[in-house]
Amino acid sequence: MVRDTPADRLAAGNLRAALGRFITGVVVVTFEADGPRGITVNSFTSVSMTPPLVLVSIAHRARSHDALLSSEFCVNVLGAEQEAVARCFSGVRPVDPRWVAGVRVPRLAGVLACLECKPWRCYDGGDHTLVVGEVTDVAYRDGEALAYGNSRFTGVAEPDTGMEFLL
Repeated sequence: MVRDTPADRLAAGNLRAALGRFITGVVVVTFEADGPRGITVNSFTSVSMTPPLVLVSIAHRARSHDALLSSEFCVNVLGAEQEAVARCFSGVRPVDPRWVAGVRVPRLAGVLACLECKPWRCYDGGDHTLVVGEVTDVAYRDGEALAYGNSRFTGVAEPDTGMEFLL
């Protein structure tokens, strides 16, 4: 007999499968910890424009968890051509990432956008820590974005028009 109760539907595998239907952008959060380090994250969002705040969600079990909590960090938004970089920092496939020279916080080269942050607040989020950073510097370029959904990477084409045409 197959059980179909709310508890069964909320089992970790089912919850992960349901949440995986949400297409999200892919970022690598980089920071300094005896050399430049990074972690691939798909739980990233803007929080506030004044002050400029962003949030990343880091699993407690992530090797970089403790080092990231008190470090300045950079959110590197990946372009569609950077799937290998996402896989590298998720521990799946090693590559030698290209770093930007002469910056205060480690930053990946060639990314679609980067947001340099200083720690602002951390919050308990169950098996994750929600890290809010205050944005201190930004840079960006045009291009197709890397996205993740249904357990696979895909590209998202740059739109011809943006939100400015909605206002």
